[in-house]
Amino acid sequence: MEYHRHSIRLRGFDYSQEGYYFVTICTYHHECLFGEIVDGKIVLNPLGLIVKHNWIAISNHFKFVRINQYMIMPNHIHGILIVDGVGAGLPRPTSGRGNRAPTLGQMIAYFKYVCAKQIHRIIDNPQLPIWQRNYYEHIIRNEKDYWAIKQYIKDNPKNWERDELFTR
Repeated sequence: MEYHRHSIRLRGFDYSQEGYYFVTICTYHHECLFGEIVDGKIVLNPLGLIVKHNWIAISNHFKFVRINQYMIMPNHIHGILIVDGVGAGLPRPTSGRGNRAPTLGQMIAYFKYVCAKQIHRIIDNPQLPIWQRNYYEHIIRNEKDYWAIKQYIKDNPKNWERDELFTR
């Protein structure tokens, strides 16, 4: 039997362009690898701290990206990435080699790769998959959407037991 993966991306959309992107990245099989929720707050373990460090570092590696609201949960991360400096008469950012700016997918792939590489250095099973193959993204199109998503991310630890990604 042949398996065909269907893209969940918006057909024809240029994911290297300026915009606000809400991203959710889940661990493999929703394993709780990054910490636990205690009294409605996330307590990150060393693996969760690696994820936090590398999420914040996205803006160091991709100079035209700003990190906005984010939350690392036991088995996933939610975050808003803001891609600036593209459009509005500004030159498109490049990778430094004259190539087109990286897409959102390339940025997420880089983040997942760096996290997995660092996590594998400290766990007993360096073959253990860390991340699910894909990720969820939503293009934030207006201010109302932005504020609702920002609040959702902020409240995620308080709502953990009602979260669709909740596992014990």
